[in-house]
Amino acid sequence: MFQPRIPVNPLPTGIVTPLVQPTVTADIAPHHTADAAACNHHHAPAPAPVPAPSSTLRLTPAGLAVVVAGGAGAVLVVGAVLVSMFLAVAISAASVAVCAVVLRSLINGQRRQR
Repeated sequence: MFQPRIPVNPLPTGIVTPLVQPTVTADIAPHHTADAAACNHHHAPAPAPVPAPSSTLRLTPAGLAVVVAGGAGAVLVVGAVLVSMFLAVAISAASVAVCAVVLRSLINGQRRQR
């Protein structure tokens, strides 16, 4: 009952997916040899390498203003929600305290009348 069971695929797909993708660190540009001169047709030039996108985030002044305004709005909304929750708790606590005082005075009043 407490032994782990490994699930088995009843219908194998036949597709084997490697866990680690191999990385190629060698030069991938084509190497031309002396035999290439014997070829009578013209090859297209190799496409220019695409520069890797940088990981830095660049904001325009308008984008920065939008981010600052959004952050300020979020802070104001969260602050208003927290203040309203604090007020709700404080009002509830005050009403419970008033009810406790009234009940205590009623109970003490009944004891004195007997």
